[in-house]
Amino acid sequence: MTELDKARNIINATDREMAKLFEQRMDAVRMVAHYKKEHGLPVDDLGREADIIAKNSEIVENDDYRSYYVDFLRNNIEVSKRYQHRLLDGMRVAYSGVVGAFANIAAEKIFPDATCIGYPDFAAAYNAALSGECDCALLPVENSFNGDVGKVLDLAFFGALYINGVYEAEIVQNLLGPKGSTIEDIEQVISHPQALGQCAQYIEKHGFEPVEAVNTAVAAKVVAESGRKNLAAIGSEEAAEKFGLVKLEGRINESGNNTTRFAVFSRNHRDFAANDKHFIMLFTVNNTAGSLGRAVSVIGEHGFNLRALKSRPTKDLNWEYYFYAEGDGNLGTFEGKAMLADLSSCCSSVKIIASYEKEIKI
Repeated sequence: MTELDKARNIINATDREMAKLFEQRMDAVRMVAHYKKEHGLPVDDLGREADIIAKNSEIVENDDYRSYYVDFLRNNIEVSKRYQHRLLDGMRVAYSGVVGAFANIAAEKIFPDATCIGYPDFAAAYNAALSGECDCALLPVENSFNGDVGKVLDLAFFGALYINGVYEAEIVQNLLGPKGSTIEDIEQVISHPQALGQCAQYIEKHGFEPVEAVNTAVAAKVVAESGRKNLAAIGSEEAAEKFGLVKLEGRINESGNNTTRFAVFSRNHRDFAANDKHFIMLFTVNNTAGSLGRAVSVIGEHGFNLRALKSRPTKDLNWEYYFYAEGDGNLGTFEGKAMLADLSSCCSSVKIIASYEKEIKI
């Protein structure tokens, strides 16, 4: 047997073992895809991919081989992702609005393989995920210009869904008119109240009369169907394309840093992970003096930083409130578990609805 024959026998035997390991790996990939579908998680996880490449490439001892092994790992990741995309093709994502609305645009960016389904309002989208009609719901929780989306926070408090991802999307508002119109023709502008608020200075400057609509895409549809050259919508370029409008002027929102934070709600709670760095919790405090102050102190005493604390009426009794808190830290640690246990002394209820590594810009 020649040296070439020996080498080929080693390669053939290695390839047979690698084929078995490949099948084992793809079985695990199928499990990952199933988990992501149940928890409303996207296929892409760039942080996890970088971590795999960094850690696994160190296993290779031969420096001459390492760069080739990195290529091998990257190819494995791409194959795995292609398989996950195929498995998630039937995923259904609920959002509030119609095609062309900012929520629709965000949903399609986060879940490019899914069927994204618009619902008339936040509650309908939330309930679609709750009932199993959809696998998850993408809903806005906060806008950098207009603040909290109170109706969604209430759904989170009173409902049974969990947040398994937080995404930040830039919101660019544009003046959209019917074909053949100019800015000089416009007398009224129609859009969602938040969009009108984001563009208040622009509207006032031009003397437009604001008119409220359910959402920005519906506003674009109204303009398209009205046949009026003096009516314009405020919304996305995608809405203009969808409804055959023209962009009369772009980026008309008052703040150049206008973003909306979207949360993915699903029926299943994502397990605490070692790399989690943020959490969202909802709690109510005992009706005794100093309970709220004590709750905040407990969180700090265990080394957790509160980034946001917001109160909302419970609606069950007058002047009773629940608190929405966002914090930094990992609740799966010893200190996290101890902090949650200590909160029971001053809180009548504590609900963890999210634990995640980072917010993702889309």
